Amino acid sequence: MRAPKVLLIDSFHSHVHEHLTAFGCEVFDYKDIQASDVLSVLSTIQPEGLLLRSRIRIDEIVLQAGGCLRWVGMGGAGMDHIDLQAADKLGIYCFNTGEANADAVGEHAIGMLLALFTKLLPAHFGVVNGKWEREANRGMELKGRTIGILGYGNTGSSVAQKLVGFGVKIIAHDKYISGFSNGYVKEVSEQELLACSDILTLHVPLTAETQDWLNASRIAQIPKPFWLLNLSRGGVVDIQAVMDGLNQGKILGFAADVLPSEPPMNGNLLFQHCFAALSKKSNVIFSPHIAGWTVESYLKISEIIVDKVLNLYTIEREFLKSLPRV
Repeated sequence: MRAPKVLLIDSFHSHVHEHLTAFGCEVFDYKDIQASDVLSVLSTIQPEGLLLRSRIRIDEIVLQAGGCLRWVGMGGAGMDHIDLQAADKLGIYCFNTGEANADAVGEHAIGMLLALFTKLLPAHFGVVNGKWEREANRGMELKGRTIGILGYGNTGSSVAQKLVGFGVKIIAHDKYISGFSNGYVKEVSEQELLACSDILTLHVPLTAETQDWLNASRIAQIPKPFWLLNLSRGGVVDIQAVMDGLNQGKILGFAADVLPSEPPMNGNLLFQHCFAALSKKSNVIFSPHIAGWTVESYLKISEIIVDKVLNLYTIEREFLKSLPRV
């Protein structure tokens, strides 16, 4: 059997190269490739497998350019950078590694939430700029609040597990997962999630259904002021609606690891204006899509990718061995 060619078009731990090579794959590392060069590289190398993160979009034209492409592996949870319909049509198997960085995202969500409630960032910048403002930076406690989680997959469930011990009530809604209520989380409808949450944290993939899920209409359905966290994809929230909610006092604080345009300076003028206004607010926190980007998750993502790739080829080889010899 010839050596399968695997193309990397983003940064992965050396574990990927070492173990795939040891298995017999021919690995091509193009971690710094520009999006404009992907087509020509794919056409030249003709790999069976493609490994990426979220830096470069893989559309139908790119998938077809591979020619021999059989599978695409995503280092992370989201699959919105891959045209899954086109992949399915072309018979290309796609998988992700959402389980690998769930702990990282869960911890990041807790960190952002605590920073909002304790006013940690304005307090810090005040002190280092010569201001000793105690009353202005009086924080609040999480205990007794109801935290609503939209999406109860790998990251949503990780957030719930890490909230145990804070003395909060945890509710969650997932359109595609059910029966997950347990000793610390209660499964609820979307209506109950919106009606009861003091804090709403979003952990869903970006799809046609979830695009601008939190918009002006849904914000209007929420009966009380609430805090908002988005650690899913920037497109899940209508950023202008969030801005309006903050200005009206309906949204008490906003923390986001993701934005509709990343980095924000690449967005259109309307978005840049909105982002600039949000950035001036003391009750808004941003991070540059790093929630799942820890030292530990960087290795775990690569380990799980290797396991899944090797499993694909192991199953195939076992199948070929089982065929009768002629």
